[in-house]
Amino acid sequence: MTHLPIPPRSKLPLLIAGLLSFLFTVWLYFVQGQTTAGVFVALWVPSIAGGLFLTGRQLDEQPELVPETSRQRNADASFDRALALVRSGF
Repeated sequence: MTHLPIPPRSKLPLLIAGLLSFLFTVWLYFVQGQTTAGVFVALWVPSIAGGLFLTGRQLDEQPELVPETSRQRNADASFDRALALVRSGF
């Protein structure tokens, strides 16, 4: 599978949001003295960074829809036979 490059422009809103969240945290914690609110807002930064990480994933890292294999078909057929036996009362 080919790697499609993620354009840097698509990451820009998340970078800005992470930076603003960090600055808002510092302002709340140190300037306003609201330590609880500062710590709460500080939790946003890793969440935004996680979103930034997920937008940078390559297509090969994402789960693919794999066609049904013969093993899966056999397992489904075995389950259907067992279900028919149970329904018939053995």
